[in-house]
This record gives sequence, structure tokens and C-alpha cells, in this order.
Amino acid sequence: MKYLLMICGDESHANDGCGGWTEEMEERGVVLGGQGLRPASEATTVRVRDNELLLTDGPFAETKEQMGGFVLIECADLDEAIEIAAKHPAAGYGTIEIRPVLQVP
Repeated sequence: MKYLLMICGDESHANDGCGGWTEEMEERGVVLGGQGLRPASEATTVRVRDNELLLTDGPFAETKEQMGGFVLIECADLDEAIEIAAKHPAAGYGTIEIRPVLQVP
């Protein structure tokens, strides 16, 4: 099963690195891809309402925690995905949302 780990936290941790997590997970063969993101201040939010394009500079939600990166993993089940996410350093200072990826036939 594929899962997306959405890594959120205070942007002050943006350059902390993963402390060996990436290497360990690549060695296990569970990482399919991933990337850190530029600061939320550089985001552009797009909405279309009543056929009108609405653009906003910055993130959709104003909050201290912002999405700072993502990792696509493939593992046996949700229990393994939770174990993998819990080992990520960001779990200690932020939030990691685990989302199953839709399997399109």
C-alpha cells in the first residue's frame, strides 16, 4: 500500500535535516520519493469561485505549522506506515499526517 506522509511543523525547523531517517528508510526500500518545500511565504493559493480565479499569496491556512515536505512510501499496511512516520524527526516537534494514496485501476 502507498501512503503519503505530509510533514508539518514550525518553519524554524526547515533546515534541521532528517538525522539518518531518510537513509534508514531507503535501505528498508520503503521510500518512493519525497522532497522538502520552500517556505509557506512563497506559496500561491488558487481558488475558482463562480468562474472567477482567486489568487492569494501565501498558504491557505494561517497557522504556525505549515507543510514543510512530503514523503511517498510503500509498505505493508497502516501499522507499518505509522511506525515509519513515528521515527521521522519531525514527529518530535511537528505533525506528520499519513494519507493512503488512491489506487486507480
